[in-house]
Amino acid sequence: MKLHVNTSSRLPIYQQLGGQIRAAIARGELKPEDKLPSVRELSRELVVNPNTIARAYLELERAGLVVSRPGLGVFVNQPQADLSDEARTRQLSELVDQLLVQAVHLGFSAEALQAFVEQQAKQFQWKPSDPQS
Repeated sequence: MKLHVNTSSRLPIYQQLGGQIRAAIARGELKPEDKLPSVRELSRELVVNPNTIARAYLELERAGLVVSRPGLGVFVNQPQADLSDEARTRQLSELVDQLLVQAVHLGFSAEALQAFVEQQAKQFQWKPSDPQS
């Protein structure tokens, strides 16, 4: 996994890094128990303040995606299913609504959006289907 920062982006650097790590976990590029680069190491590599890296890691830890082990480093956490099905569905619905609003404003047809989403979904690591669904 290669992280990068875009200094001309309006998105803060810690959010850029957090988003890239989240995506790498979702795509299966980072697996549970994989060790992330140390704050110092990543700070030197990206020429970014160490506090920015630490903040990105802290946000990921708060979200339950990584776990910090004192003296050992930061590791990708095991997947958590802390939310009820109803809460997860509500959150997903809000995100899908945002996507649909943006797609309409960008001039996509429903068919073009569906094809695009199907193509993009192939990049991610999905949980096996529930045979009872």
